[in-house]
Amino acid sequence: MTENTPATPKTAVLPPRHTTPPARFSHGVIKGGLLQVAGQVGFGPAEPGQSPSPVGPGLREQTLQTLENVRAVLEEGGSSWEDAIMIRVFLTDTEHFAEFNAIWDEYFAGLTQPPSARTTVYVGLPAGLLVEIDALAVL
Repeated sequence: MTENTPATPKTAVLPPRHTTPPARFSHGVIKGGLLQVAGQVGFGPAEPGQSPSPVGPGLREQTLQTLENVRAVLEEGGSSWEDAIMIRVFLTDTEHFAEFNAIWDEYFAGLTQPPSARTTVYVGLPAGLLVEIDALAVL
């Protein structure tokens, strides 16, 4: 193996209804039995000729859409929430933490295996966006 030859191939994952990333990155990448989902936000399904926009101004709408966008990448990559081992949550406002956790607990109530590890950090996001979520899953 030379220095420029990867040990295992890397495959990009792009669900068909996702918007094109705004820069040179993949919505998901599979390599060596892992699926890394890039940070997803609360954009609705891609519509030809329209710029992506948040599904609503509220935390609930954006969180549920963001989780669905992560789920879409997981499933397109052959995985699921049950396979996720690490999830990072990026919130724009510390005041949203309790509401976010309530939405989170409701969304993941049906898990049959232990929940993934999770980290929550507070960040600035583009105007109108309240939450971003990424995930790491084992295939």
